[in-house]
Amino acid sequence: MKLQGKTINFLGDSITEGHGTSDSSKRFTALIEKRCGLKKANNYGIGGTRFAKQFKPSENPLFDKDFCGRVWEMDKNADIVVVFGGTNDYGHGDAPFGSFSDRTKDTFCGACHQLMRDLVRIYTGKPIVIITPLHRLYEEREDGENLENYVDIIKKTAKYYSLPVLDFFAESGIQPCVDEVREKLCPDGLHPNDEGHEIMAEKIISFLERL
Repeated sequence: MKLQGKTINFLGDSITEGHGTSDSSKRFTALIEKRCGLKKANNYGIGGTRFAKQFKPSENPLFDKDFCGRVWEMDKNADIVVVFGGTNDYGHGDAPFGSFSDRTKDTFCGACHQLMRDLVRIYTGKPIVIITPLHRLYEEREDGENLENYVDIIKKTAKYYSLPVLDFFAESGIQPCVDEVREKLCPDGLHPNDEGHEIMAEKIISFLERL
């Protein structure tokens, strides 16, 4: 797929917003816009946000603007949609994990369904790409839940809705549990820096151009 002249909606959390970069021009959405000659890269990244509903309000109300609600606020005339999130549901969301049969945003599994179902309704026939969470420094919680379970549900739900998945959990090359990788690409163990965003941008461009 040729990207030049296209408008892409990027729906995400703090990584999409650019937390960890030195400047907004260094975040992966801006890099893709410039390198591919996009008409526009709409950045809908909000730090702290999750796929699923948050039951206990966060300190900052913006953190509770879940992906399922925000999908309706994006540019409906965009040519392509890229969704990159889920790590905050694992990290500090209070919605139950749920099961694959759930269909409301009250659980993580249900939120995955609601989000992707609404995306295919709004952008019928247009490319919709799902990006899995990156690895993070701590991937198992005290309750025994682990990040990979969240990644697996995202992939399973995307398959159900026949949406292509760019698996950053498996293929980004960014693993902060390795000291050298963390120091070079994501110093805080979660948010990629300028060099990390360079890597992500190139992988996203390559993936989109193959569609």
